[in-house]
Amino acid sequence: MLQQAFNGLVGGAFYALLALGLSVIFGMLGVVNFAHGAFYMLGAFGAFVMLDSFGVSFWLALLLVPVVLGVVGVVLERLFIRRLTPLDPLYNFLFTFGLALILQDVIRREYGVNSQPYPRPSELSGTLDLGLFTYPAYQVFVLAMSLLVCGAVWVVLTRTRVGMIVRASTERPELTRALGIDVGR
Repeated sequence: MLQQAFNGLVGGAFYALLALGLSVIFGMLGVVNFAHGAFYMLGAFGAFVMLDSFGVSFWLALLLVPVVLGVVGVVLERLFIRRLTPLDPLYNFLFTFGLALILQDVIRREYGVNSQPYPRPSELSGTLDLGLFTYPAYQVFVLAMSLLVCGAVWVVLTRTRVGMIVRASTERPELTRALGIDVGR
């Protein structure tokens, strides 16, 4: 029973990371990004390709893939989403929805519909004794990283100057601009 609750926590950790990205994007840009799930998928497949095809270590892929996808996201935002924002919100909805369909179909065409296993580092391949039960180390790592990332985003948004600027930019962009802050950046 307790192990099943822990399974739910690990599954929830994946959803928490996904929801964190969606809420930050919607809060900052006011755009419902339907391509967000496709980018989440690209992160998994990017790690798979780096591990399987290029022989990159798990830890390096864990650092590189989010940075590369972040850059791709910034480019898409600057080239397309920013230009569609002043228009009817339906245009951004259709763009991100269409982008999600394209990305999913490209991955489906290249890799099929079956999941692709990737090698885990030796440190995460065993099980951990959690007192009342043992649990796979990889899933404990996922839960810990999710808590770390969510906590870090919360600290940045609530306790730093950057977070204060981001919050001000989302709530009163015109006033924030009047104070000399580049809201778009």
